[in-house]
Amino acid sequence: MRLLTTFLIIMLTALSSITAQAQKKTLTIYTYSSFTSEWGPGPLIAKEFEKKCDCNLRFISFNDGVSLLTRIKLENKNTEADIILGLDNNLIAEARITGLFEPHGVKPDDLQKLSLPFQWDDAFFLPYDYGWFAFIYNKNKLPTPPKSFDELQKSKLKLLVQDPRTSTPGLGLLLWVRQVYGNNDTKIWRNLNKNIISYSASWDEAYGLFLKGEGDMVLSYTTSPAYHAVVEKNTAYQAAIFDEGHYIQIEVAGKIKHSDQQELADEFLRFMLTKNFQKHIPTNNWMYSAIKGIDVPKAFNTLPQPQKTLLFDSDETAQNRSAWTRRWLLAQ
Repeated sequence: MRLLTTFLIIMLTALSSITAQAQKKTLTIYTYSSFTSEWGPGPLIAKEFEKKCDCNLRFISFNDGVSLLTRIKLENKNTEADIILGLDNNLIAEARITGLFEPHGVKPDDLQKLSLPFQWDDAFFLPYDYGWFAFIYNKNKLPTPPKSFDELQKSKLKLLVQDPRTSTPGLGLLLWVRQVYGNNDTKIWRNLNKNIISYSASWDEAYGLFLKGEGDMVLSYTTSPAYHAVVEKNTAYQAAIFDEGHYIQIEVAGKIKHSDQQELADEFLRFMLTKNFQKHIPTNNWMYSAIKGIDVPKAFNTLPQPQKTLLFDSDETAQNRSAWTRRWLLAQ
């Protein structure tokens, strides 16, 4: 009898726990795969937020940021997502035009927490990190890296980059070349394509190939060497700084208009601008934090800063992305 009673208590406790879990609200976030990987910030951020909200946080991941926008356009009002996290400054105008996003509602005073290189005033999307695109190399294998796009296109280096149709870094490179060369971009792409050995679907795929020795340089960020210095104690990996300047990326999140978790989504967006979220960005997403006052390892203080920041207005990018992508394709 005592064993039966004990068994019933255990069963009732388990059922009670399952019922409580089922009653919790769930916030679904679409993002990119490296954010949710075991070494990315997603799992740590989920733990922080779930303690605060008494809810379940569910990530659904895709290859990269451009894939997120493509997916949300296809799903339209039927999307499972409450929040999209992983678009960037180059995609926000195009995302806004879909009519699928709700203003974030964060007060202008709260935006003063931001530590971006320029003022942010977008009503629909909130930044959570930023960085500059750069080509990464191993100084032990490449002691004299190119110092400009002109030198890069004239070199015989093997390059690993991302596809601009699926990846935000790939799109960043497309815009970087366009910003520097304008209508001469197709000529530059023809030269670069002699050296590009792979257009990967995502950042992590391209970087993985680089680490396996498949290429001399990989498109990534000026902050990427900090990972190797902090985690691997390896300072051989460096970012090549170009005379023409570097294109900046600001990653953002936005709330879906048709979400049935509006209050929870608002809570997450506010949480995104707190230290409990942002402290996981530098050493897990290996980008600069979007707010002031976040401690970073010493390796971040030695990272090179581009002398010139390049950027297209997001409306101009939205108007021209398809045409500029076609020009890139014609140069293949």
